Amino acid sequence: MYAQRREKIYNWMEEEGIALAIFEDHECSRDQSVRYLSGQPGDALLLLSSSRKALLIPWDINMAALYAAVDDIIPYNKFDLDPYLAACGAAAYFKVPYGGKIEIPPATPYPAFLKYVNQLSDYDVLCRTDGVKTIVDAARAVKDQHEIDIYRSCSEKTNEIIGLLEQNVADNTLKTETDVALFIEAECRKRSCDGTGFTTLAAGPSRSFGIHCFPSFTGAPFAAKGLSILDFGIVFQGYTSDVTLTFVRAPSKTQEKMLSLIEAAFNRAFSIVAEAFAPENPSPALPARDLALAVDVLFKKHSVFMPHGLGHGIGLEAHEAPYLRRTQTNTYVLERGNIFTIEPGLYDSRHGGCRLENDIFLGEQGAEILTRSKIVRL
Repeated sequence: MYAQRREKIYNWMEEEGIALAIFEDHECSRDQSVRYLSGQPGDALLLLSSSRKALLIPWDINMAALYAAVDDIIPYNKFDLDPYLAACGAAAYFKVPYGGKIEIPPATPYPAFLKYVNQLSDYDVLCRTDGVKTIVDAARAVKDQHEIDIYRSCSEKTNEIIGLLEQNVADNTLKTETDVALFIEAECRKRSCDGTGFTTLAAGPSRSFGIHCFPSFTGAPFAAKGLSILDFGIVFQGYTSDVTLTFVRAPSKTQEKMLSLIEAAFNRAFSIVAEAFAPENPSPALPARDLALAVDVLFKKHSVFMPHGLGHGIGLEAHEAPYLRRTQTNTYVLERGNIFTIEPGLYDSRHGGCRLENDIFLGEQGAEILTRSKIVRL
């Protein structure tokens, strides 16, 4: 599986004349591409050669022996835990010719770039935003069958927790934001999950006006009178879900209108996706920006505005391609194999906020809602 994923990158490297591509995942530079291409959970350098070989340089050799599927492994301490020495060692290991192109991560700070250039003085060091990282990100956006199978399991576990949350909030077992957040943590661990995909956002009526509440949860009452937002995800075998429920108790007319609008917006967005990706349509093409704009038009008719994007891809990270944004720079086109969120939301400093978020899969059989988030009326 990992060799198949790397094959796409090797083909691109051959076209671009890249001799060596470097990926870093460590405390100063996190990149889940290392896991995507090798299986190593993290804390390692991954180097792909034009000879179509993959070298992993991990901190933890024991973890690498268990998880990594690469051609060779060299412990990082062989290079004094120095990425520049490791890059130089890898260039020698792969016999990169004088003047060969070595591409480093685009997020490399300029001072670090200069260190790479100094250490790799016999080579042409590339650091660019439209290089190998862009190719890997595009590949990650289209899930393979292994990833799809994981997502079905992850979604099933997420839906189980959603059902328990609804039940326990309704019977007043979970009373505070902290109760809810810790309950999610415990339940996902019981289901053999890696943990939560991000810090759970639990905002009771006094704090739901924020897109992302701060702090993420407190001891304040949850699901009291008004609107409460719960945004969470669980990680299963490295892949995260991302859902948002709104809990409602004795809403005002204004709050009812807000709720009706986000439900209408979600339904509108999904209907557009479902029509574009109907099974009988062999070549669907739906610009992600057009989907976001369609929801903006709906909200504008009711004189309200959504201050964030309509959604985003999910995978090894909670936010990755494709992005469903209204910005003119958004050139993503949705395609089969994408898994992403649709999450319309409205927020008011006086009346609070509401959001409805579910995870969507675009498969050969059409668009599918994987998760079962909803407006929970108490």
